[in-house]
Parts: sequence; structure tokens; C-alpha cells
Amino acid sequence: MTGLLDDLLGGLALGAVYALVALGFVVIFKASGVLSFAHGSLLLFGGYLIAVLHDDLGFAGALAVAVLATALLAGALDRLLLQRGDPGPGAAHVQTIVTIGVDIVLLTELSRRIGGDLLPLGDPWGDAVTGLGPVTVADSRLAAIVVSAVSIASVFALFRYTRWGLSLRAAGEDVEAAALMGVRLSRVRTLAWCLAGGLAALAAVFLAAFPAPGLERTTGQIALKAFPAAVLGGMASPVGALAGSLLIGLTEALVAGHQSELSLLGEGFADVAPYAVMVLVLLVRPTGLFGTRGAARV
Repeated sequence: MTGLLDDLLGGLALGAVYALVALGFVVIFKASGVLSFAHGSLLLFGGYLIAVLHDDLGFAGALAVAVLATALLAGALDRLLLQRGDPGPGAAHVQTIVTIGVDIVLLTELSRRIGGDLLPLGDPWGDAVTGLGPVTVADSRLAAIVVSAVSIASVFALFRYTRWGLSLRAAGEDVEAAALMGVRLSRVRTLAWCLAGGLAALAAVFLAAFPAPGLERTTGQIALKAFPAAVLGGMASPVGALAGSLLIGLTEALVAGHQSELSLLGEGFADVAPYAVMVLVLLVRPTGLFGTRGAARV
């Protein structure tokens, strides 16, 4: 029972971190129709900045600079690169392919700088643990749950109560109608990219914190496990991204905690489990758990 509770708490913390990344995927998709495959390298960029700046600025200062810098980089990529192309039909597909190239360039440079090192981020939790009844939980996991919950609630408040959130929801429903109503689509999508970049940098802290050994060049690839969470929930649904992330996090943690009983599926199945769950759900609901079917003219 203790092992199960530990797996559930670990899965909840992991799902909360995945939710920060998955929300970024969803916000970008709603604003621009682009699947951003550069998200993993943006997360790695934010984590790298924290790692190299925390000695001079302290953890809080380094985190603030990294979140802001990653947000600005993401917004610049959209404004200066993606929006420069042909805005006609199929533009989103071309821009999606461009993000793959961006990811390769950023990941190559960051991998060169990081090398084979494990970079500490200087987070205040370290390897401290807290006892919760019969289980012992790393403080970093508790912090991940709390910080993610506050951040996600803030993002949902932006969606609900700000003009930008209203414009984003309008663009997600009908781009042409939103433009006719005076929505500045270029600004809406650039701010969406900025928000997604900031969330990715925040997620990097908890993906590199204890019990992880630190930031490494593969950390960005780990973050891409949030992609099946966004697809599973429905790419245009923030609520779906949250639900999908929790499901993926719990699945990964439970499979990893019971790997011996699942040996027939092969070692390392926990790394594949998120994608297996995504495929199984999409076989039943092709639009995702919270996706909606588009209307078709007949």
C-alpha cells in the first residue's frame, strides 16, 4: 500500500509538471494552429539559463530571468520566423515543420554547451523529503504540485477574465470571424507563444530537481512526453491538456513502480507507456478526451 501511495504522489507531481508543458502546446495550437516541436528545446533553454545564472543571481533571480528570456525567445521565433511565411491555406502545416528545424538548431547548440554534464539548478528544495503519513515525499515533488496548480490556475484566469484570453478563445473557434471582429491575430498568437515559453522554463525546474540528477541535454526530450498528454486531451482543450497530463503522469509512475510485474512488456516500458495510452484513447476517441468533432457540410 505504501508503494502504491508513493507511486500515486509521484505520478501526480509528474502529471502537474507535464501539464505546464501540455498547456503550452494547447495555447500555441489554439492561437496559430501550429504543433510546436520546438517546445522541448525551449524548455532546455530555460533550464540552462537557470543553471548558469543561479550562482550569480540566486535561484529566484535566475528563474525570473529564465522565464522572461524563454518567453521572449518563443515570441521572437513566432513573430520573426513563423509569421514571415505565406499566410495562405496550409501555412500552419509548414510552420509546424519549421519548428522541427528550430528544435534541431537549438538542441544542437544547447547540447554542445551542456555536453555530458549534469547541471544543478540551485533549487531551494535540494534532496529534502517530508513524511506524509506512511509515505515519504521529496519536497521538490510537493513544490511541483503547488507551483503547477497556482500557475495553471493563473493561466485559466487569463483565459477567462482578460481581453487576450477572450481573443484567444475567439481565434480558436473561428479565425476569420475573430479577425472581422477586430482581433489582432498576430499579437494574440505571439503572446500565446510567450506564455508557452514561460511555462516551459518553469517546468524545467521540476524536471531537473530531485530525484532527477540535474539538468542534462536529454531533459528536453523528457518534456515531450507532455505532447501525448495534449493530444490525448484534445489539442484545442486546456482542460483536456490538464486531464491528459495527470493521466499520463500517473500511468508512467505506476508502470515504473510495477516494472517487475510488467517484465513481459520489456524493460523501460514506462518510457513508452504515455504513447501507448495515447494510441489506445485515440482508437476510441480520435479527437481526444475533450476534443469536439468539426462540423462537415454534406
